Amino acid sequence: MATCSIGLARPEEANFLSALAMRSKAYWGYPDEFMAACQAELTYTPEQIDAPQYTFCMCTTGGSIVGFHALLQLTADTVELEALFVEPQHIGSGFGRKLIEHAQDHARQLGASSLVIQGDPNAEKFYLAAGAVHSGSRESNSIAGRQLPVFTINLTPKQYESQE
Repeated sequence: MATCSIGLARPEEANFLSALAMRSKAYWGYPDEFMAACQAELTYTPEQIDAPQYTFCMCTTGGSIVGFHALLQLTADTVELEALFVEPQHIGSGFGRKLIEHAQDHARQLGASSLVIQGDPNAEKFYLAAGAVHSGSRESNSIAGRQLPVFTINLTPKQYESQE
């Protein structure tokens, strides 16, 4: 896998990140009507990227943006993974893994003990492999009646009991 660097997104990159999110979502073969219904939810604004409760980070390699994640601080100890998208030609290349690991580390730095994820059903194996557990479901903000899986990653170090 190619190496990448992850850094903060700038407000002026909002349109590019929105388009990347749409390309990444379309990778799963959703019909045009479905994609149109998701557009508002997958559109990010400069104000959102600049807002203190959000953190948008981009993964770049060779001077190109290959993916990004966005975190939303919900409470002092809970952060939600608001977005994680990878350019379609790079899905399966390990950039998503680097992004989810970075998101977990950053959430810990924000003081969170848990990372909540409302995921696309196609990404379930990815989130489970990243250490998430299925913790429920929630109705889609884009498609009325569509239930999406919710996952939680425990960010606190595991406590091991002595075997003495």
